[in-house]
Amino acid sequence: MRLTTKGRYAVTAMLDLSLNYGIRPITLADISDRQGISLSYLEQLFANLRRQGLVISSRGPGGGYRLSRSADEVTVLDVVSAVDEKVDATRCEGKGNCDNGEQCLSHEIWQSLSDQIRLYLSSITLGQVVKDHKAKNNGDGEKVIKFEAMG
Repeated sequence: MRLTTKGRYAVTAMLDLSLNYGIRPITLADISDRQGISLSYLEQLFANLRRQGLVISSRGPGGGYRLSRSADEVTVLDVVSAVDEKVDATRCEGKGNCDNGEQCLSHEIWQSLSDQIRLYLSSITLGQVVKDHKAKNNGDGEKVIKFEAMG
């Protein structure tokens, strides 16, 4: 299993939105500038995030994107899954047909790893990450925060 740029950038962009939850809609151009992610790439990601109900958009002056619910209710797994990232370490996508239609010898190891990764990512909320980041930076929520894509 490898988390691609798509998943990393989606999490980073959603963390940026989390910093502004309940304040005002945020434009993708603002996120692009702060996080160094291409605007066209963000547009693609946010189409998926919107379809999955994680963000809502508003048009016009003062428009942009907002989280559809509290950052404490959105997990990293929600975000990664919304952009079609696979959290699966098996070769067979968990189907158990990895060795000519049969389960391979190591299937259970990789399936267990996949389960643990999903469990871990589902235990972390965007709100927790933002709170931890602010605590490490002495609670300074006023400065522009650039989240590094993991890895």
